[in-house]
Amino acid sequence: MATLSRKNSDRNNSADVNNELFKGSYRGNPAGITNEIAAAYDLMNTDKKNFNVTIWYNSTYKDEFSTGPVKLVRVPRSINQISNAYLKFLKGPGLRILFEFVKEVPKHATRFNTDIASLLGPLFFTWVVLLLFPVILTSLVYEKQERLRIIMKMHGLGDGLKYFRLNSYSIQFVFYFIYLNLQIAIGFLVSSIFSKVKTVTVVAYILVYGTGLLGSFLFQTMLENQSFPEEWIVALELYPGFSLYRGLYEFSQYASRGNGMKWQDLSDSGMGEVLCIMSIEWFLALIIAFYIDQVFSSGKHPFFFLNPFKKSSSIPSKPTVQRVDSKKVSIDMGKIDVSQEREKVQQLRNEGSAGHAILCDNLKRVYPGECFGMLGPNGAGKTSFISMMTGLLKPSSGTALVQGLDICKEMNKVYTSMGVCPQHDLLWETLTGREHLLFYGRLKNIKGSALTQAVEESLKSVSLFDGGVGDKPAGNYSGGMKKRLSVAISLIGNPKVVYLDEPSTGLDPASRKNLWDVIQRAKQNTAIILTTHSMEEAEFLCDRLGIFVDGALQCIGNSKELKSRYGGSYVFTMTTSLEHEEDVERLVSTVSPNVKKVYHLAGRQKFELPKQEVRIAEVFWAVEKAKSNFTVFAWGLADTTLEDVFIKVAKSAQAFISLS
Repeated sequence: MATLSRKNSDRNNSADVNNELFKGSYRGNPAGITNEIAAAYDLMNTDKKNFNVTIWYNSTYKDEFSTGPVKLVRVPRSINQISNAYLKFLKGPGLRILFEFVKEVPKHATRFNTDIASLLGPLFFTWVVLLLFPVILTSLVYEKQERLRIIMKMHGLGDGLKYFRLNSYSIQFVFYFIYLNLQIAIGFLVSSIFSKVKTVTVVAYILVYGTGLLGSFLFQTMLENQSFPEEWIVALELYPGFSLYRGLYEFSQYASRGNGMKWQDLSDSGMGEVLCIMSIEWFLALIIAFYIDQVFSSGKHPFFFLNPFKKSSSIPSKPTVQRVDSKKVSIDMGKIDVSQEREKVQQLRNEGSAGHAILCDNLKRVYPGECFGMLGPNGAGKTSFISMMTGLLKPSSGTALVQGLDICKEMNKVYTSMGVCPQHDLLWETLTGREHLLFYGRLKNIKGSALTQAVEESLKSVSLFDGGVGDKPAGNYSGGMKKRLSVAISLIGNPKVVYLDEPSTGLDPASRKNLWDVIQRAKQNTAIILTTHSMEEAEFLCDRLGIFVDGALQCIGNSKELKSRYGGSYVFTMTTSLEHEEDVERLVSTVSPNVKKVYHLAGRQKFELPKQEVRIAEVFWAVEKAKSNFTVFAWGLADTTLEDVFIKVAKSAQAFISLS
């Protein structure tokens, strides 16, 4: 039997009663009309000997904050009504139970709890804690955008992802500890998707404020709705922001009751569920972030974890066989020095020699204590080579050994003995020069007083010590100061191998000379590969030089060998008035029949004189004789410079490549 307002109506089962009650709500009918029913009763299990009744009652109030008798009397009145009906059924219509009123048991007055955490905590605390996420994520993507992460790895950074009043303090500590570590792990994971700081900042803050608003106006409603499926709640809590909101919501609910949350309350609340979900997500996020970093950043095979104990040989058992393009055979045939270098490298690889700091497939060998200079025009492949040697680019073929370690298979081990000064300075704008050196020194496992001393010496060696320059933020440094700091970072910790990509770019002459002295001292125990466009720098610092054009090595040797091999002539220069230019040409032709004019501008002429045809004494005698016939403003005789060699080799190689 079901009792309805203004009329009584029987239904066959409780499902029919539920449907009838729902139709009385404005949400339960298409017209949106409110016709709510006061109460309904289920007497299916009641007979003359047993009184067993289920009551549906209306819990909607006109005033949500009302504390009057309407709340207190509604349920007892429904019980009184059905009890009277049952007694009349048994004893007749003259019997009834009188219901006067309901009164609370006397007690001491209680203060209304206006705890801010209970009222506003779930929304604003979610925002406050989540605000750390954009900060963490922005820092991670900034390191990715500016390539600071790979620079830290080159200097020894490992692959580990290093990184209120009423409620129980221990529960709060565990909750915030797990969530903050989960947030850091999620930051590493999400940072792999983005490459620009501005983009990730906007997305992160949208997630923060969106999570707070959705949690306050949607997720909380779902939590308080008893009919909402528990499985959907768990599914939503898989998103870390909603897990945070659920935890704060549970804290606020227990705090509003006056006793707060204790450990024994975890099973009765959703906090135990939240802690379990966040712990599992923290573990999974770390694993996935580590996997993505190894595959996409370190270049490992996607299934590298299947053979964790397999040892890779540092020296390949067989030399790498590469297919040589037939068009380049004729080029290599004429490069005797390059061919000899290739044969030596191949022989050393077959022998498994570990006495070389750097051993490149078909390219070069570099000894400890040697500075190898790479020269070449823009686009020749110098920076690309260093990028491959430092792990920024993966070689398309061939390999290289650094301290006996293969860069294609053991790059993480290579990083422990490497220093890098990139072409573009990769520095944190907010850190001082001293802080940069302290950080990278710790990565090289320098500690205590040794670290302090190493930092002081590094700052002095690159002229960043005096005047407190080393204690100023790197963002305030000039271009030359940033370059000097990058060189100091690459040399701290005495690495076995150092790559310097145009280290003196933007330096004034005094600073350049000081930097050269630093590199000269550093190369005593270090193998250095240096790229530069300064011929003076190359001659001063480099023990051997290689000239690259279009990604290929054109020649190799020390400065004197290259000048002798590719020079072979003196450079004679004379400046006169315009009317005596022909006299100068006749003068030079008498000294060397095979003279070649290479420069002519406004009376100034430059000639190449083959060394086998010229005696220096004869040149001086001819010039002195010419001075008696016409006025000579200036003249000079010089040996072939490294710049002349560079221009000659580059031009001839480019001409041959264009013809091919």
